[in-house]
Amino acid sequence: MTKTLGLIGAGRIGGALARLALAAGLDVVVSNSRGPETLTDTVARWGEGARAATVADTAREADIVVATVPLGAHRRLPADALAGKTVLDTMNYYPERDGTVPELDSRELTSSELVQRHLQGARVVKACNNIDFLRLEILARPTGAADRSALPIAGDSHAAKEEAIRLLDALGYDTVDLGPLSESWRSEPNTAAYVQPYLPPRPTGLTADEDVMRWFLDCPGAPLPADRLTVLLRDAVRQSPADARERLG
Repeated sequence: MTKTLGLIGAGRIGGALARLALAAGLDVVVSNSRGPETLTDTVARWGEGARAATVADTAREADIVVATVPLGAHRRLPADALAGKTVLDTMNYYPERDGTVPELDSRELTSSELVQRHLQGARVVKACNNIDFLRLEILARPTGAADRSALPIAGDSHAAKEEAIRLLDALGYDTVDLGPLSESWRSEPNTAAYVQPYLPPRPTGLTADEDVMRWFLDCPGAPLPADRLTVLLRDAVRQSPADARERLG
């Protein structure tokens, strides 16, 4: 049973997960690349039950660890310290930020398979990568709630996925199991299940960037039940990030 959630990375997704975990009665230990002394204000804002540590201590002290750093920094994750742990991977591949990764552009690997290759002794589960940080916190609901949303997971370890399912249930979400990490592309950027289904329809005529951003920050979100998410994931079409970049350019 998860009693302590570890976070490697203290950004927006990490912050949302920390607050949900604390509300669920879990302890939270958080780390970043700059050292625990830089997180004093962050854990103070989160409140009782949260503490800062080094990355290695976070890996050792947590029951489940969330890796929520830019994908380009995944090789800095401490493989030795994370050996034997279940690691939730929230990371997505954004080439404009992370640099190009030939294995991902060619679709030889998914981003989570790349992370698992680095963390050979850990059990990686893709999770919490297809929802934005605001809706992740806003849409959380108790078990059995009629308006409960679901999140996809993927992993090569059945036991690790069971751990992830129990954790996400405690945090306020149902889950849809995609299968192995090789199927995790179905929830990645540029797929139908990515971010948009958790938002209400954008108001007609809203085109200016600052107006779109204001709407994004203020809108309450739209519940996405497991049955609808299942359809979106099933019907996903895979494209290479390189092709997506070319179309966007």
